[in-house]
Amino acid sequence: MGKKKDKKKNKKKKENIDMSIKKKVYAILTILLIVLVGAYYYAFFPAVNIHLESFWGAAIVILVALGCIFALSQLKGAWSSNVTEAFREKKMSFMTRLFWTLAVLAVIVFVIGSVAGLKLFRAKSYSNMLKVKTYDFAKDIEETDQITDIALMDTASAKIFGNRKIGSLSDVVSQYEVEDAYTQISVEKKPFKVSALKYASFFKWWNNRSKGIPGYVKINPVNLNAEYVALDKGMKYVPSAYFNYNLERHVQLKYPTKIISGYNFEVDDSGKPYYICPTVTAKIGLFGGVDVNGVIICDPVSGDCRYYGINNIPSWVDNVYNGHLLEKKYNWYGVLSDGYINSVIGQKGCKQTTDDFGYKIIGDDVWIYTGVTSVNGDQSNIGFVMMNQRTSEAKYYKVSGAEEHSAMSAAEGEVQEKGYKASFPSLINVAGVPTYIMVLKDAGGLVKMYAMVNVSQYNMVATATSQTEVFTNYKKMLAKSGKSGDVDKLSETKDIVVSDVKYIDTDDGTMVYVKDSDGDVYKQAFADNEQLIKLNVGDRIEIKYEPSEDGINYMTSYEYIEKQAYRIIEKGENG
Repeated sequence: MGKKKDKKKNKKKKENIDMSIKKKVYAILTILLIVLVGAYYYAFFPAVNIHLESFWGAAIVILVALGCIFALSQLKGAWSSNVTEAFREKKMSFMTRLFWTLAVLAVIVFVIGSVAGLKLFRAKSYSNMLKVKTYDFAKDIEETDQITDIALMDTASAKIFGNRKIGSLSDVVSQYEVEDAYTQISVEKKPFKVSALKYASFFKWWNNRSKGIPGYVKINPVNLNAEYVALDKGMKYVPSAYFNYNLERHVQLKYPTKIISGYNFEVDDSGKPYYICPTVTAKIGLFGGVDVNGVIICDPVSGDCRYYGINNIPSWVDNVYNGHLLEKKYNWYGVLSDGYINSVIGQKGCKQTTDDFGYKIIGDDVWIYTGVTSVNGDQSNIGFVMMNQRTSEAKYYKVSGAEEHSAMSAAEGEVQEKGYKASFPSLINVAGVPTYIMVLKDAGGLVKMYAMVNVSQYNMVATATSQTEVFTNYKKMLAKSGKSGDVDKLSETKDIVVSDVKYIDTDDGTMVYVKDSDGDVYKQAFADNEQLIKLNVGDRIEIKYEPSEDGINYMTSYEYIEKQAYRIIEKGENG
């Protein structure tokens, strides 16, 4: 009897020891899993949000892994014998059943959520995500005589100018580079492209981490001027920093449940830098119809962050809706408005944006501009759409004509012997006529000329080395073709007495500035009219000019009424 009791006692003791070991193994493996998940989270900082496919993938993997940890004894048996027998001999533990059941439920929710967001079933919901209003082009878009609100320079050219500017600063270029990403912003209703500096390497970050990034580059895409702006205090929280100072990690860890779609560098009207981080969420099903629902604004100097809902975003912020997202939303509207079946089979009335866009400043906001064409992909536009990057307001203009790439090819063909390449154009109103304007660049990416192309008749192309000259040449074409009405509407005539003549070298070449006796100023490119060299103080001339809001009018031509030299001779003879 005593031996039997001892055997039972020893067996129970052994079972207790086995159980204790199992618990320790479970604990160690669970802690290991938590450490691995934590390390992954810190390294890649994914958003913890049910509207991300990757969240469900990670959740399913973790649940299955936890289920496997608590099924170790059975898995061990399955390794040494038949799998079915091993699982029959011993029932699954409660924890194993719990985690594997949760994993299966997660898969079911993932599938249902994905199906609920398919365009096949929710085409109308997708098409309603963007409200588009139709406007009259000639009435809504003001006539343009001078480009002050359009970013003619593209990002590729901005990089060249920015790198050149930094290259001239020896104390900066040795430690920092310019970020590749340039953000289009509006400062006091004028377009600018801005980009922060970045650390050139890990070791340069380590050596400079206490003082941070010292400044940023600000480029005027209209007159092509580049400026380096030095800051009183350096930016420590930037994308090129490491560990907790990395901007993306810093912002995401502060708002772990927000899905952040970008980190856009901007400055406010006083020149203070910020990073604008739009947050998005799915509006259709679990993953479909992703749209912006707010922004996180981060001060890169202090690291302070603040979240703003979509209806409370400060007015100086420009980049809330990414241009590609706006194009996607318009395509949902243009393709799916009459249902999914029509978008695939009949395609009646289906339209989409062209493959690129430009920028235009209206008021204090940045708008993207792009052409709209039929889904058949022909070489013409049926209209144009402008969309506000802060509010997502969309304006459609029914103007048919050449699509942007056809206009770019027409402009390049006009100067084919030079081999210049056209940038993506913007749409302007010249004397009531829809017109493309763009820059032409050389092989090095530098702006060499300007081009204007008539939208409805894209073989009507004007090119010149200056803005003022290209406007004049284009208006002459319009007047000659009768498209803009009376020639007199394009210029005014006036008799003046010359009180001063100055020759000033500018980015557009040598400009001649003529001041009259009333103090009004008129300018003309010397290359357009070398006869200007004959002008003298005291000459009385009749000029044709185009009035300008800044008070410096553009002179298109002049004729002598009386030369100062003749009056001097007459005066001498009479004397």
